[in-house]
Amino acid sequence: MPAPTAVHPTHAASRLEDYIIIDVRTPGEYSSGHLPGAHNIPLDQLPGAVPSVRDAAGRGDVLVVCASGARSAQACATLAEHGVDAATLTGGTQAWTQHGHDVHRPEGARATWGMERQVRLAAGSMVLLGLLLALVIHPAFALLSAGIAGGLVFSAVTDTCGMAAVLAKLPHNRPRGSDLRATLKALEG
Repeated sequence: MPAPTAVHPTHAASRLEDYIIIDVRTPGEYSSGHLPGAHNIPLDQLPGAVPSVRDAAGRGDVLVVCASGARSAQACATLAEHGVDAATLTGGTQAWTQHGHDVHRPEGARATWGMERQVRLAAGSMVLLGLLLALVIHPAFALLSAGIAGGLVFSAVTDTCGMAAVLAKLPHNRPRGSDLRATLKALEG
């Protein structure tokens, strides 16, 4: 399947009002800052939201956003499988803010680390734990570090991340109840 169309942040900013913006990050990441007008449909909930996104695509171009562009590319592939043409924001919200564009932060929202940063912390902690346990308790604990290393290699090769899928379900990444119904209703209007 061909790569989705990538839109540079400066180009996206110049025609922001023309896009139906879908942010596929976790609700926690979304609430810590998102593109103005973005609708939050977490990547793991996107398949159920495809009909609403397809309907919204009839009113404007769909721009899919995540933190860096990896999850939005996956989301674009999912949408393409269902006949929805969507573009991804080059570099995600990280590039958006690096280019000086504003993000919307709901009042009182608590900042949450980005998913990639959370994965790095969790993977690094488990590797260090495995090495420490191997030194102190038994050498077999080094297998924990080897397993995490293997998972990281698999993640890079397949451009997926099982650890991110698990971390996305933690309470700090879902600080509020699921607003998917409200988001889909907003897409309809």
